[in-house]
Amino acid sequence: MSARLTLPADHPHVAIVTIDRPAQANALDPATLCDLAAAWRRIAGDDEIRCAVLTGAGERVFCSGMDMKTTIPAAQKLAHGERIDAATFEGLRSVATATLAGFDLCTPLICAINGHCRAGGFDLSLAAEIRYAVPHATFALEEVAIGLYPTGHATVLLPRQIAWVHAHELLLTGKAISAERALQMGLLNAVVAAERLMPLALETADTIAANAPLAVRETRRGVRELLSMPLAEAYRRQEELGRPLRRSEDAREAQRAFVEKRRPVWRGK
Repeated sequence: MSARLTLPADHPHVAIVTIDRPAQANALDPATLCDLAAAWRRIAGDDEIRCAVLTGAGERVFCSGMDMKTTIPAAQKLAHGERIDAATFEGLRSVATATLAGFDLCTPLICAINGHCRAGGFDLSLAAEIRYAVPHATFALEEVAIGLYPTGHATVLLPRQIAWVHAHELLLTGKAISAERALQMGLLNAVVAAERLMPLALETADTIAANAPLAVRETRRGVRELLSMPLAEAYRRQEELGRPLRRSEDAREAQRAFVEKRRPVWRGK
């Protein structure tokens, strides 16, 4: 598989998704898009998975974006009304799910950016709630340099995640920035040595997975919903989201565990 999902036994409730085409700069060809879409559907549909980590295979590239030899030409053929083979068509149909632009994972996502993060790869990383990168990683949204619109997250989420001027610098110049510059812009949580990247990502994933699963999911959902709401409406909506949790079995279990000085046993109810 060109994108694989693993469930490490020593990290319960955590899934690792790896884009595994290092010889092709982990570019997203139709098969990889299908594999990624399947991985995200599996995670979203499994209540036992409470956090996911996305990374790339190898030490050089996290993801270079859409494959310029297969995916981009096929998309251009479709745009001109030309026919493409069934497997390639299925890959293109999977783009919105694979890139999480048209699919809600319903689960916190951490990106362990192990190398260069370009175009569609950068775009995909914007779907993550938490991001770590190695020092040699670079970041670029290169679509304007090849005559394309950066569909996906870039024009939707980027200006909501970092300052207006920084977002436009990335979107309109197509130039690459360093991991340190990305950290300064607020795109990353931390820049760490390569040997610390996955341990840190998994440590954070374990911390998230150890919390009450309903509370984590609803908090993630609330941030996304409330972001674009007027203040009065946002305060009203957060109360609607919070009220059922106060009546949940997990909330009562947390109180009992505190009194009994033990770790809570979450049931997700």
